[in-house]
Amino acid sequence: MKRFFKPIEKDGSAKKPALEQQGNADSGVGLANQNQQPLKFVTWNANSFLLRVKNNWPEFCIFVSRIDPDVIAVQEVRMPAAGSKGTPKNPGELKDDTSSSREEKKILMRALSSPPFGSYRVWWSLSDSKYAGTALLVKKCCQPVKVSFSLDRTGTKHEPDGRVILAEFETFRLLNTYSPNNGWKEEENSFQRRRKWDKRMQEFVLKSSDKPLIWCGDLNVSHEDIDVSHPEFFSAAKLNGYIPPNKEDCGQPGFTLNERKRFGAIMREGKLIDAYRFLHKEKDMEGGFSWSGNPIGKYRGKRMRIDYFLVSEKLKDQIVSCEHWGRGIEQEGFYGSDHCPVSLELSPATLDANGSHVPAES
Repeated sequence: MKRFFKPIEKDGSAKKPALEQQGNADSGVGLANQNQQPLKFVTWNANSFLLRVKNNWPEFCIFVSRIDPDVIAVQEVRMPAAGSKGTPKNPGELKDDTSSSREEKKILMRALSSPPFGSYRVWWSLSDSKYAGTALLVKKCCQPVKVSFSLDRTGTKHEPDGRVILAEFETFRLLNTYSPNNGWKEEENSFQRRRKWDKRMQEFVLKSSDKPLIWCGDLNVSHEDIDVSHPEFFSAAKLNGYIPPNKEDCGQPGFTLNERKRFGAIMREGKLIDAYRFLHKEKDMEGGFSWSGNPIGKYRGKRMRIDYFLVSEKLKDQIVSCEHWGRGIEQEGFYGSDHCPVSLELSPATLDANGSHVPAES
């Protein structure tokens, strides 16, 4: 591994980075003089945060410095939660009770203490093992008033596998999710898990209508034909020849008719706008997809758009840009992951005569 930050001293005397989640996440966490509202966001499925730090960090640092987001939402962290074997885990903290886990934690935290990440505070929601998990990095000048880790909006209860981080700001809520994959087979309960997730998401967006929502992350679904590179290929995809009993469950996970219909219903009932498609109406075979298949094998050149920024209709006039930062089947700009980062920028809002937030005039 190429070292680009200060090496860890062998005697362990290096100062421990103070980036752990602090205090009660379910209470107010913002400071009175640090109440700027975030306007620039990045979401990225890192496909193992630790591997990206070890192998691709200098390039990703350059990207973050250039975009300068106020918020970075990460999925597939794949770092285990704190807690010894046989004891309850703490999904808000990184595991560090073995020599290997302490070393991994130090590597990751050192990277997040170095520029440009030193200006961010980080929250974790982790699985018991190196599976799934999410993280949320927010600039210290834009701190949320509350952070929760479940669709029930509780700070102490974490969604299984660390799939949810919900940050409440003064003017909107930001939801970072790593939505579960639909899977291929009905009898393995994957379909049922995804159906339950979609039902809960539908309930969540309906209950959250009191404040604008920005929902981002790896949502594991491609909504329309335009959102995949090869619709016929994905519609006909099978695993070991298995055909589900319901034809609307057939095809590539993330592109079955049932998933797409449920996703559309969530958007309609939650009055959510797909920020990328709102700005980009045409299919872009180079930069219009956020996931790219392995360059070797039958998925070479097969791509999907499964990473999103969905925003409440109330915010649509503030959408300045929404871009994918990866291009081509060789995965340029993916930084080692099979997903590329996606960014969103909003224009500032102003207050009307009644004290309500309205988009600022351009």
